[in-house]
Parts: sequence; structure tokens; C-alpha cells
Amino acid sequence: MADKIVLAGNIIVDNVKTITAWPEKGMLVPIMALKRSPGGAVPNSGIDLKKLDPSVDVSAVGKVGADDAGDFVTAFMRERGLDVSGVQRVEGVPTSFTDVMTLAETGERTFFNMHGADSRLVPEDIDPVTLGCDLFHLGYLLLLDGLDAADEEYGTKAARLLAKVQTAGIKTSLDIVSEQSDRFARIVRPALKHCDYVVINEVEGSRATGLPATDAAGRPTVDGLRRICEALFGLGVKEQVVVHCPDLSVSLDRAGHFSALPSLDLPKGWIKGSVGAGDAFCAGMLYSFLKGLTAEEGMRLASCTAAMNLAATDSVSGAKSLAETLSLDARFPRKPFVAG
Repeated sequence: MADKIVLAGNIIVDNVKTITAWPEKGMLVPIMALKRSPGGAVPNSGIDLKKLDPSVDVSAVGKVGADDAGDFVTAFMRERGLDVSGVQRVEGVPTSFTDVMTLAETGERTFFNMHGADSRLVPEDIDPVTLGCDLFHLGYLLLLDGLDAADEEYGTKAARLLAKVQTAGIKTSLDIVSEQSDRFARIVRPALKHCDYVVINEVEGSRATGLPATDAAGRPTVDGLRRICEALFGLGVKEQVVVHCPDLSVSLDRAGHFSALPSLDLPKGWIKGSVGAGDAFCAGMLYSFLKGLTAEEGMRLASCTAAMNLAATDSVSGAKSLAETLSLDARFPRKPFVAG
């Protein structure tokens, strides 16, 4: 029987618009290029997973509008092997989308997001008994209004959903979005009590725990990341916490085994874009959870998956097979990092 994972949550269409300059208020600048691509935790990590290993059964769960964008992103996932029977259409609400304004000269990006149909996803839309999967991944908290909502018993609707999934005997995984707000304690912490795995970046880890990830110069440190991992376990995570950033990733498991791995030192010109790099890293870790890999093996794969993503301008075109992805580990050296 094939390994099965269900990815639930954000299904987004990215409208990537390349511009010559950022305009002053009231001014006009030309759009040089326009590209539409899938975005969000479900398409990004799901497509990356399926590309890594086509034998893995990957199912998408979420909501899209009854519109052209919904047709586009649903067909895109289906054509790449995802089961989209769990994607519901919502009348009168647009498919969630992000306008990504990219400066041609620097690659700097600014995002304008419409929550849209994603905001309508609620626990009642998902029956854990019928999921039939080994792993259930939810992303992204703070960008799912219906699941971020308060719940009298569990704290949030997302926490309620994750608790019910665990009760059905399914392992749970969580990802959150990087947001400058004070909502982390209220929305993220209740969900952590019902998570087996958490894969997040250093900014999200810092905001969720209230602990610094960086030193005085703003550089992430191994000690700082370890304290964040320990705090996340203290908030209820059951099996493994992974925190990643551009220079390294760290892992802590329930047995107390801690490990750190530098990122690949990619050559000049390799990086074409960073949209979806975190989702690609997450896909590598989700694969490792499914296959029972060690933390070191998982982070090694995840860092290679992220590096493949960086070679493309959109969120999924860089994805390659497991063998081709892992070949990067022998092709490029690892970055040095300070152990403090």
C-alpha cells in the first residue's frame, strides 16, 4: 500500500508581475511580464512531493472559487498527479490569490493577498475518519480565517481539527505563514498541542515562542534555534520540530536528539527566485516523516528540495525527482556557519 498524505489549507493563485520600478503614489510604471502559477501550502508542497516520488499518494483538501482561477489551480494540481477530489468550489467568493510585484533589476518582491475562498475552510469540511492517510499536513495558519477563528473548547478551529485528526490515529503536521502581528500566541499556540510535526522558518519560530532566533548582528544562531525548538515542544509538539532559515536548518525530536545542518552553498546565478522555497523545504521533510528517515537525512533532502526550487522563478517548476534532487548534495558544498 502506497504512503498517503493529505495536504489541507491554502490553495492560491500567484499573479507574478515584473515591473521596472516601484511607483510613487499616484504614478504609473509598466508591467514587463505576467505569469500565473499555483501558490499556497497545498499546491506547492503537494506538487513537490509528487515530483520527488510519484508513488506517494498526495491528496489536496481546500476551497477555491467557482471561477477561472479555481479551474486553473485545480487542473494544475490534477495534471501533476494530485488527488483533487477534496477541493471544494465556493460560489460567490473568488479563489484566493496573491499579486506578486517583482522588481526586474533586484528581484525584490511585494505581495498583495486576497484571502478569498481559503477563508471559508472550517473543521466541518474535513472528516478525519474518511481521510485514510498516514500524515495530515495543515498550512498555513494565520492565513485561514475559518480555521484561525476562536473555539471555546480548543482555542481555535484549527486546533479542533488537528485534535480530531489525531484521534483518528493520523499523524499531524503544521506550517504557518510569516506575518508581522501579535496573533501568534492566540492562533498558533493552541494548534501546537495537537501537532506531531512542525516545520517552520526562524521568523515564525521566534514569533510563536517569543524567543530570539538571531544574535546582535541579526544572524540566526544554532543555540537560538535550539531554544526555539525546545520551547515548541514545551507548547505541545509530540514528535519532531524543524526550523529552517537560508543558512541552516535544525531539528529536535521527542527523544531530545538535536541536529543542525548548513544549507547548500549555491553558485552565483543558480538562484532565479525564492517563491515557494519554504514549501519545497517542507515537502522534503514531509517525505522524510512518511518514510521514517532520520532527522539528518530529512534535513539533507529538504535543503536539496529547497535548492531545486530556487533555480526557478515560480513556486513549483524547479521540482525534480528524488535522485536528481539528492544529487545536489554531492554537487555543491555546504555553507559554513557559526555554532554559537
